[in-house]
Amino acid sequence: MSNTEGARVLTQGVGYGVVLGIGLVFAIIMMGLSYLQNRYTTFKTNASEEFNTASRSVKPGLIASGIVSAWTWAATLLQSSTVTYEWGLCGGYYYAAGATMQIFIMAILAVRVKMIAPYCHTYLEIVQARYGSAAHFMFVTYGLVTNLIVSSMLLLGGSAVVNAFTGMNIYASNFLIPLGVMIYVILGGLRATFLCDFVHTMILMIIILYFFFYTYTNTDLIGGLDGMYHLLQEAAVLRPVNGNQGGSYLTLKSNNGLMFMIIQITGGFGTVVLDQGYWQRAIASKAKTAVRAYLLGGFAWFAVPLTFSSIMGLAAVALANSPSFPFPGGLSSAQINAGLSAPAGVVTLLGKGGAVAMLILLFMAVTSAASSEMIATSSILTFDLYQIHFKPDASPETLIRVSHLMVAIWAIIMSCIACLWNGIGLSLNWLFLFAGTIYTSAVGPIIMTVVWRKQTKAAVFAGALGGMSIGIICWLVVAKAYYGKLNVTTTGEMYPTLAGNLGSCCSGALISIIVTLIKPDNKFDWTETKKINARGRALDRAARLAEIEEEQRARTSTDQPHSPVESEKKSEVNTHVSSANDEAELDRNDDTPEDMEMLKKSLVTATWSSLTLTFITIFLIPIPLFLSHYVFSLRFFKAWIIICVLWLFVAAFITSILPVWESRRAMIEIVRGVVRDVFSGPKGKEEVEEKGAAAA
Repeated sequence: MSNTEGARVLTQGVGYGVVLGIGLVFAIIMMGLSYLQNRYTTFKTNASEEFNTASRSVKPGLIASGIVSAWTWAATLLQSSTVTYEWGLCGGYYYAAGATMQIFIMAILAVRVKMIAPYCHTYLEIVQARYGSAAHFMFVTYGLVTNLIVSSMLLLGGSAVVNAFTGMNIYASNFLIPLGVMIYVILGGLRATFLCDFVHTMILMIIILYFFFYTYTNTDLIGGLDGMYHLLQEAAVLRPVNGNQGGSYLTLKSNNGLMFMIIQITGGFGTVVLDQGYWQRAIASKAKTAVRAYLLGGFAWFAVPLTFSSIMGLAAVALANSPSFPFPGGLSSAQINAGLSAPAGVVTLLGKGGAVAMLILLFMAVTSAASSEMIATSSILTFDLYQIHFKPDASPETLIRVSHLMVAIWAIIMSCIACLWNGIGLSLNWLFLFAGTIYTSAVGPIIMTVVWRKQTKAAVFAGALGGMSIGIICWLVVAKAYYGKLNVTTTGEMYPTLAGNLGSCCSGALISIIVTLIKPDNKFDWTETKKINARGRALDRAARLAEIEEEQRARTSTDQPHSPVESEKKSEVNTHVSSANDEAELDRNDDTPEDMEMLKKSLVTATWSSLTLTFITIFLIPIPLFLSHYVFSLRFFKAWIIICVLWLFVAAFITSILPVWESRRAMIEIVRGVVRDVFSGPKGKEEVEEKGAAAA
């Protein structure tokens, strides 16, 4: 029997149907949404600024939904369940805690970007403005390597589950999964990505809630919360967990779990801070709401791995010795590393129906995160390579064509690299644990590039390259010292990857700080970064004038003059007066497009909120439970699971209800436009188009 044959409850036709069918359905939906956007709003997908930055106008609910979607990889669901299968319910918590603080820290960086480079397309443009081309090329390489590893890991996990459930060729799925994503990203750009993120996240929440209520209320195999608790106690007797208090699955006192959280923290910093996708959300968000968006996004995302792992990860542990478990005797090491814990639990509990739901769930996770990676990488390739180094005077039309081409090229590259990992035998688990060793050395220098004006060019080079060298040395030395040999198995173990991640992340930041303190840059004052993308600055100014004029027209339309002629004259006079005043005000504030006082207050809020939430999730909750060696009682276990699902309900509200409420006016306007088109005929359509052109 192969590693995946036991879970193969669906046909290959179902696999191809899900991969191709759902992907193309979303592509068609995005075609429709892009048409409505272009037809009835001032945001046009054929504009470079709109395609790559969503015109910097996205509201916090949709940003939060996009963050949850982008950070919910296949690994979020599979790896959190894997570590839960290995170390108990602490695994899901340590996974979530170790990967949430980075989103909170991004709230601080989002405000800083709005303060120092409000019109940039990528964080790498800030590097170019501060340190020149050599440093820029180096960090572009780090950014592309990060995106490449993340993109290929998405496909690695997704194709493994598709193959496990259906037997679909794993190399075919690596190429077909990104196909539909590539189409709708090219058609709609960043805003289309946000809209798909919203739909994906909503479906994800619904399926996880369905899994929860079925597992804990509707199956005799588990027997509710009481049954799960007793099954986990029995599992600890049959297969005790090494390093856990009493070998229990019901404790946060887990040596391996705590080490995993440290790896998750360091590696996660690299994955978030070096991934343009998370900066892109900061760039796309409104300045007034950027902090709120990231804090809401981090809070909502935490519930996803925490709750899902407490369902399917624990179910796999509890049912490993059940006759209906697809892998008799439990999962082998190869099956665990392939991420098959959650699929095994789903098949045992729900059979074919659960397998289909899990397949859709994983497909949503993979494609939504993949869309973020495609548009993020396209921005780097377009603005940081093509525009800066090859054609600085490229027209917006040229930039949009290049962006489209780069999306297609990246879809092919990520598929090829995923096939390479499959071919040489690297598992999702190995790649997940190791990846931070390669790129987290650049995290410290990048953060200080945005927040510390005294950091020097020598410091960023020394920190990034020196930290990576130290990380690789630590990784290999510890693997050799502990296991006596170097191979795929030993280099993927906990101690070597912990040493590599810590060595790379910590030394990169420390070296950069030391070099800067020896000879700081006392002349830099952010002037150059504020000049980034003068064209975007002008377009933003025009968009704000159009928005002000539209608001004035709306206010004027509420008045009731005595005649149509009087109405027209009054509207014209008011609009001209208002436009003149507003343009003069914009001219006065053109050097400070954002309210700096508001941004400073937001920075303080972001800093204290991020530090507080990080302290709660990383220290206040787990450390006392770890140090006390507490094993959960039945009552405490019930409370833990109930809090998890309540948290998920709040997350569902943030990601599924809040964006709709925030966009209610825009949706009403689009509906009115559609009705006007339907009932007014060609003349009405021409009037709508003229109005849209004037507003744009």
